[in-house]
Amino acid sequence: MTIRAVLLDIDGVLVLSWRALPGAAEAVATLRRAGLALRFLTNTTSRTSAAIGDALRDAGVDVANDEITTAARATAAHLARHHSGQRVLLLDDGPTDDLQGIALAGPDDEADVVVLGGAGPSFGWATLNDLAARVADGAHFVAMHGSAVWQTDDGLCLDTGAFAAAIEAATGIAATVIGKPAPTMFEHALTALGCEAGEAMMVGDDVRTDVLAAQAVGMTGVLVRTGKFRPGLLATAGGDPDHVVDSIADVPALLSRLPSR
Repeated sequence: MTIRAVLLDIDGVLVLSWRALPGAAEAVATLRRAGLALRFLTNTTSRTSAAIGDALRDAGVDVANDEITTAARATAAHLARHHSGQRVLLLDDGPTDDLQGIALAGPDDEADVVVLGGAGPSFGWATLNDLAARVADGAHFVAMHGSAVWQTDDGLCLDTGAFAAAIEAATGIAATVIGKPAPTMFEHALTALGCEAGEAMMVGDDVRTDVLAAQAVGMTGVLVRTGKFRPGLLATAGGDPDHVVDSIADVPALLSRLPSR
């Protein structure tokens, strides 16, 4: 199949701490001029999709808000579909605008579903211990995404996937993961774009969460050597990306060598 659509991770690929990486704006503009459909996929939960759109445009990257698929938006769709009317206890330090329509419970309320959102200062022992107890007692366990770390100017920071794994280990109960590396977010984006997995390319800086996960659903996977990329992580990933490039700036040239729309 030819490549008709490009899915782009945001943090570590286009921006780092919301400052554009070299060549990011130009690369996105080039992909648009080539007639490729674009979707921006992010596990970021510290900002709404609208705020992410504003931040990207401020950084010079041309994006429309409806092109952005966040883990929170995908989680809201999952909860509406599978847990309609149930009480949801959310642990997340970000805004809840992308979770509109979900009945959120207070910390002292009973809850049918426990949702682990973006990691932050509230992810202390007492709160995580309470969530683990609720899961052990029968609450459904949902994680917005499975990323174990995220990259900042200060280095790598623990993220939702690391805490979800701890609760899974403590309770023996697996989380339903919505964002990357689970297939749900990729499939949601492909449906919105109206294309098959084989017609799409995923570009990311996390070899497991972005690239190998996308390849598992049939997409072409491209790893960039920016953001959280580390040679050691690539060597131990358990699989090989279809392509490895230095940065997003190299993606248009890569696409020019591949069959495309």
